[in-house]
Amino acid sequence: MEILLHTLEHACADCLRMLPFLFAAFLLIEGLEHYSGKHSARIMEKVGKAGPVVGAAAGCVPQCGFSVMAANLYAGGVISVGTLLAVFLATSDEAVLILLGNPQYAPEVGRLLAVKVVIAIAGGYVADLCLKDRLSGKKEEGILCVNCGCHADHAGILMPAWRHTFRLFLYLFLFTWILDLCVEIFGIQGLSEFLLGDTVFQPVIAAVIGLIPNCAASVILTELYLSGAISFASVVSGLCTGAGAGLIVLFKVNRNRKENVKIMIMLYIVAVAAGLLLQFVN
Repeated sequence: MEILLHTLEHACADCLRMLPFLFAAFLLIEGLEHYSGKHSARIMEKVGKAGPVVGAAAGCVPQCGFSVMAANLYAGGVISVGTLLAVFLATSDEAVLILLGNPQYAPEVGRLLAVKVVIAIAGGYVADLCLKDRLSGKKEEGILCVNCGCHADHAGILMPAWRHTFRLFLYLFLFTWILDLCVEIFGIQGLSEFLLGDTVFQPVIAAVIGLIPNCAASVILTELYLSGAISFASVVSGLCTGAGAGLIVLFKVNRNRKENVKIMIMLYIVAVAAGLLLQFVN
């Protein structure tokens, strides 16, 4: 009981310290999405051969809004598979916000995004070379808009920002508490060994976690990284597959299931290869 109370108190204190940073970040993101969403879509439609570069840059924006947009545009035949994959690989969902919420780890944001942009650009162009002729050219006309209804014009940006902040706070509190509890019981070393330490297999496992189509995946991976349980190479591998709701939308709007599976496999292979390379370099 003492361990439970101690870890609950510690998790609550950590998450409350992050709350102002998270709300400020979400407020900025909501403002960008509210006032420039349609303009961003038009840019994505006109990128041409520079698609993977533009896609990688767009994917750096926190949350999975651009991965959802990219899935829709790909299903409509507007962007190439390489551009889609670049957005997916560059997306980090909530990870950037969590790192910014811990000021001592803020410098890690630039390092993480720089590495993921390089991986996304390379993976995007490889996908265009290897998969473009193997995927069907026939696309769906339907477009799926995935949100909670809070992005309507009358909603403004304050309430959507607060809703997203509150949701992320709950995720953070839950996983921080569970992680603190595991650390108290097993220790950091034991937890790291359970996740295969710094072996070559850790990025493989992290990439599987990243495929969970929810922001919970990025929360879990980031918290494990901040606690020292997984390496930088592993968190990069996991966050490269973590496209948030992007994969769900892709499977919903693009009815060619075999095509979707090929894209998901390519996403996983690139993420694992990048993680293993980083593991050996470090």
